[in-house]
Amino acid sequence: MGLDAEMAAGQELDQLMRQGAVVFHDLAADKFNIDHVVIACQGVFAVETKGYRKPNRNGGIPDATVIYDGQALKFPEWSGTGALSQADRQARWLSEWLSGATGEKIQVAPVVVLPGWRVERKGRGQVLVMSGAEIRNHFLNARTASPLTDAQVERVARQVEQRCRDVKPFYRPIEETNRS
Repeated sequence: MGLDAEMAAGQELDQLMRQGAVVFHDLAADKFNIDHVVIACQGVFAVETKGYRKPNRNGGIPDATVIYDGQALKFPEWSGTGALSQADRQARWLSEWLSGATGEKIQVAPVVVLPGWRVERKGRGQVLVMSGAEIRNHFLNARTASPLTDAQVERVARQVEQRCRDVKPFYRPIEETNRS
């Protein structure tokens, strides 16, 4: 379910490239990865994707709605802050790494994407929360505290691309007995 959610979000995020955004998937960080990174004139976004099952209570829209009150995600059968905390930590790490790599202060906005869910916002918080269907409009209309110039977009994207290309692949040696 998590992989399906990441792929759905990634496909929607890739559509932002038509409007000039640069999108990366699975950025390796220090002992964790960031599902998606979006770099655009609107800012830099660290996107955490979560795939959660919906209850099957024949409740229609209420069964498919998560409420974001600015502090927690309130699903029909449970509430939690884990995804919000994770997105915030990842955005802080990316901000620190990009600031060091570029030599200028780069703010990164934390985002949680919940493909398949309807998001009802009842408060504003540090983390932007959206459904998969809202991705294009939210990012294209985002107003961050740290918009980027075209030159900054290029510099930031170059740093992320170098890190993505610098990941060492994990190979399992082929057993001698399996080579025949």
